[in-house]
Amino acid sequence: MSRLTLDTSGYSAFIRGHSELKAALEGAEQIHVSPIVLGELYAGFQGGNRRRENERRLLLFLSSPGVSITAIDDETALAYAEILNFLRNAGTPIPTNDIWIAAGAMQRGLRVLTTDVQYRRVPQVIVEWYAI
Repeated sequence: MSRLTLDTSGYSAFIRGHSELKAALEGAEQIHVSPIVLGELYAGFQGGNRRRENERRLLLFLSSPGVSITAIDDETALAYAEILNFLRNAGTPIPTNDIWIAAGAMQRGLRVLTTDVQYRRVPQVIVEWYAI
């Protein structure tokens, strides 16, 4: 069963028509979206000149079969702490929001679809990195 999550860059590449990422999403049985990703997307939409169009596209995506918004709970917080401390000890920090996204993926055993290379520093998750 193909279960995955998108980070913000992955969603953006999908919307821009990235063919490989689109194929991965079309083949997925479950697509999980973190509230962290939603916050980053909405913040970007508010700063842009196509806010309504972008919000409409996101809502359409979120209403697709197999797509769900994941919860952040105490298990996510424990996974966050594990990843953060691993990265800190390795001297390879990544942005805090990306740690939260990775923590949700770790908690649920999801693959992370992204165009951001820093996820490769997180051995606790399976990363599908796509060049743009």
